[in-house]
Amino acid sequence: MSSKSLKAVSPVDGRYSSQSAELAEYFSEFGLIKYRVRVEVEYFIALCELPLEQLKGFDKKIYPALRKLYTGFTEEDAAAIKEIEKTTNHDVKAVEYFIKARFEALNIAEFSEFIHFGLTSQDINNTAIPLSMKEAHGQVMAPAYVGVLEKLNGFAAEWADVPMLAKTHGQPASPTRLGKEMKVFAERLEKQLNMLDQVLYAAKFGGATGNFNAHHVAYPKTDWIAFGNRFVNDILGLSRSQTTTQIEHYDYLAAYFDNLKRINTVLLDFARDVWQYVSMNYFKQKIKAGEVGSSAMPHKVNPIDFENAEGNLGIANALFEHFSAKLPVSRLQRDLTDSTVLRNVGVPLAHTLIALKSLLKGMNKLELNPAAIHHDLEENWAVVAEAIQTVLRREGYPKPYEALKDLTRKNEKITENSIKAFIEDLKVSEKTKYELKQITPFNYTGV
Repeated sequence: MSSKSLKAVSPVDGRYSSQSAELAEYFSEFGLIKYRVRVEVEYFIALCELPLEQLKGFDKKIYPALRKLYTGFTEEDAAAIKEIEKTTNHDVKAVEYFIKARFEALNIAEFSEFIHFGLTSQDINNTAIPLSMKEAHGQVMAPAYVGVLEKLNGFAAEWADVPMLAKTHGQPASPTRLGKEMKVFAERLEKQLNMLDQVLYAAKFGGATGNFNAHHVAYPKTDWIAFGNRFVNDILGLSRSQTTTQIEHYDYLAAYFDNLKRINTVLLDFARDVWQYVSMNYFKQKIKAGEVGSSAMPHKVNPIDFENAEGNLGIANALFEHFSAKLPVSRLQRDLTDSTVLRNVGVPLAHTLIALKSLLKGMNKLELNPAAIHHDLEENWAVVAEAIQTVLRREGYPKPYEALKDLTRKNEKITENSIKAFIEDLKVSEKTKYELKQITPFNYTGV
């Protein structure tokens, strides 16, 4: 760990920096500036392609050099922009001046006033940020979620035939199968990820108050709405909100955060269940040479990966909840409260990514302990009472529920022998008795 990481206030950039490093390209100050440069450059090129009268003479062969301003963007470039910002005291204006300086270096300064032409800062921010989110999701977050989903489906298949005592209200209940319980989480996660794929990455692009005022007054015959839609939808690959104030209304962004919160809640639920299974000794954990489970108790191998995941998912969800509640609310045509919130978008995503990696690490360490699972089933023959009374109902036996209730609530332990003795005393056909005697905690697992 670097000395800089050791002094980081947030563990995202400190202790966990190696686990969240992929997101730096999208949500760091460097990442935000790079995406702003990208939008500004592509906007200028789009104006040239319109074309505006004053830009008809621009040599299209220079496009690759312009695009290299963001494809080849360096930390030195970001530092240069931050230096300009010391004078402008405005981050987006600093990006504009940086690009203008590069125009001078390329001997195209006569076209430089069409950089940021007619735009306000939020035309850049409200396209750069959703673009960074879309690409971060596609390249980092979605694959991480899918990795956990694939592991869950692997567990579901591997343990499909493993009978297990269920617990409802913390008490022994009708047996289930371990693979099916893994499939519960896989199905929930898959459905929520499918819903997430339907959420648009919306962007605002329309000038100071969303009406293309400056564009229209300069070029009244140009269809600026069509231009804006083409630029945002086709060139940037986002979805342009048609009627806005100075800023994006963030309703889709709120939907994205709410959906991530639901997904994380599913995984938090899973982490707690696995933690419980570990505590019940249903799972053992593979031990890595040199690792210490407890500073005081040498025998312990704690389920720390699932605990770490639970903690990070909780932090992420708290922030997602705030983001989805706060961002869609802005005074009149805008206030600045969204700005500082949007700068923190990467934080809950980083905590989520850390959690996903912790979950996967913990899942890869799990080893099934069939003996413990078998023992719990053997110790809880009372759970077949439901099966017996249901078959007796089918046969028209008088008050079958009450008969099993009397049996299972006696003080003595219910065993295989006591269940079979009960069945033998029933006034039913031998065929039915045989059927009932075949029911065990190991095969009473449903479909």
